[in-house]
Amino acid sequence: MSLADPDTQAQSAPRDPGVEEGPPRKSMTIGAVCKAIQTEFPDITISKIRYLEDQKLLQPRRTPGGYRLYSASDVQRLRTILRLQRDEFLPLRVIRQELAAGRAQEGGPGPASSSSASEARSARRRSSVTVSATPSMYSLADVVEETRADPTLVQELEEYGVIRGDLRAGTKYYDETEREIIRAVAELARYGVGGRNLRVFRTSADREAALLQQLLAPALRSRNVERRKEAIEALENLAAVTTHLKHLLLIRDLRKIAG
Repeated sequence: MSLADPDTQAQSAPRDPGVEEGPPRKSMTIGAVCKAIQTEFPDITISKIRYLEDQKLLQPRRTPGGYRLYSASDVQRLRTILRLQRDEFLPLRVIRQELAAGRAQEGGPGPASSSSASEARSARRRSSVTVSATPSMYSLADVVEETRADPTLVQELEEYGVIRGDLRAGTKYYDETEREIIRAVAELARYGVGGRNLRVFRTSADREAALLQQLLAPALRSRNVERRKEAIEALENLAAVTTHLKHLLLIRDLRKIAG
């Protein structure tokens, strides 16, 4: 970041007495926003907030001098984005769709929330599948910074075939789905789950993918554009249903363990 960046300069400037660190009432600088949400999101950084802006998920107002100013609704939107990432493991592309559907209105500006609201979010947890011919790619450095994963964990996931990076000009790149896999595994790693433990997930996913391919292969290979489009939509729907089914079966078995 350039030394002339006004937001960077603002971090060393005296605190604006008109900016609150709690629930936002007035416009806030990026530094004040970062402090205000750190209780709920300890890993939040100014660079991550800027990254979300680069991805067109946030659009704070700019002063004539170039400072970012976040309104209460901007901070609410940021909280929603971070919760969807943390609680539902949704990729940014899907989060963008959720925001467009009104998810930014949930939760209120403070750290969330009642247990009922948390349960409602958990009940909506799902896995979304999209098919893209040209997915966005992220370098290993970008993935590590975004997910806070240990680089050795990423390497371990590659060794066990959980993810497959793409080597380009000596630099390893990962698509958005692989990045979210790394994020989820980094969370599991906090409980001692390693790459070797994840082979069961990979094997299960391979079998399910093979089943869905078998069901839809003729339509997916069709030269008819509309038929292929319908097949892709069916693939996405089936993936969502099978994900929900696995979740229900897991919950059933976990209840037996807990009981």
